[in-house]
Amino acid sequence: MSIYADNAATTKMSRNALDAYMKTSDNCYGNPSSVHSHGQKASNLLFSARKVIGTLIGANVQEEVIFTSGGSESDTQAIMTGAEYGKKYGKTKIISSSFEHHAVINALNSLKNEGFEIVLIDPDKDGIVQPESLEKVIDDNTALVSIMMANNEIGTIQPIRTLAETAHRHNALFHTDAVQAIGHIPFSAKEYGVDMMSASAHKFNGPRGVGILYVKAGLRASKIIYGGHQENDSRAGTENLPGIAAMAAALKDSVLDMKQNIEYVSSLRDKLTEEILTIPNTILVGDRKRRVPGIMNFVFEGIEGEALLLMLDSRGISASSGSACTAGSLDPSHVLKSLGMTDNLTHGSIRISLSHENTEDEIIEIGKAVKECVSKLRDMSETWQEIQSGIRKSEIDN
Repeated sequence: MSIYADNAATTKMSRNALDAYMKTSDNCYGNPSSVHSHGQKASNLLFSARKVIGTLIGANVQEEVIFTSGGSESDTQAIMTGAEYGKKYGKTKIISSSFEHHAVINALNSLKNEGFEIVLIDPDKDGIVQPESLEKVIDDNTALVSIMMANNEIGTIQPIRTLAETAHRHNALFHTDAVQAIGHIPFSAKEYGVDMMSASAHKFNGPRGVGILYVKAGLRASKIIYGGHQENDSRAGTENLPGIAAMAAALKDSVLDMKQNIEYVSSLRDKLTEEILTIPNTILVGDRKRRVPGIMNFVFEGIEGEALLLMLDSRGISASSGSACTAGSLDPSHVLKSLGMTDNLTHGSIRISLSHENTEDEIIEIGKAVKECVSKLRDMSETWQEIQSGIRKSEIDN
């Protein structure tokens, strides 16, 4: 049996998305910027896709949806837009959280040499960025607050509406990286009151290499790619029309099926969580309820997560140790470190991320395999033997 449980890294393209991609590639190959009939056909399709996506994310279609190459580009452009806003109004502080995706953290780090003060606030032990933590550090010198909507490693959902309101009271912009949220939980840019939002098609059964940056009307996105005047002069380069058409199809399906998918995937997640937590000295990272349906992160004391992943892979089960963007790194997860975990615990973690395509039989198999593999690894672990004999104190109280 081959089981894919790494949907937070990327998802399988839906049939409708794949059909839209192939149909557009075959029948609508003109450049949307060209004035001839083929170009106008492509331009009309681009307009239609923008309208569909804009409606689904609660945007004013023409002004507020910019198509990008994916979440990392969207995050970077949002951060640079916030920085330009700061320069314009003499604001030099940018606030984010310490467990953001590296696309945000590294973009912020690049601004330090330009005189910006970067403040990273820690989430609480349950993986939630509390509004009170933002209140303590925000002031009228703050240009931008950027807090992700759902964490990519542990899946916890942040109180975005309240955080955005706090930012706006200090005349700061608010951006949310919603890459792990869009298509999985309800979202409306208008209702949440965000100024900018990032999303990526391949996280909701669309193609890789295409994404969205929502920018509220009246705010001008800063250019990070120079060339032509595409995307209302906000993002140069010929639009990836097949990818955009497929992204629109995938997002439409995801939103239409969202209620039933939330119920189904949450049920699978909860069953698997209960099974895995029967393993001694094991914890589920993050709040049990305030999380997206499919993402789970478990810490198994006394073993190495990478070894567990290899054993699971040998049994046909694909999972991960955290963000796909840091795969292969031996550094402890910055997400888990932000929650106060020691290096020993962070190295014993794995992320399992499910989708509506997973089955109950697969959940049973994953649970069985994880229990057997953890047991085998602990039999070989000197650290685990020391914990069992009392030489080493356990760091998990359960």
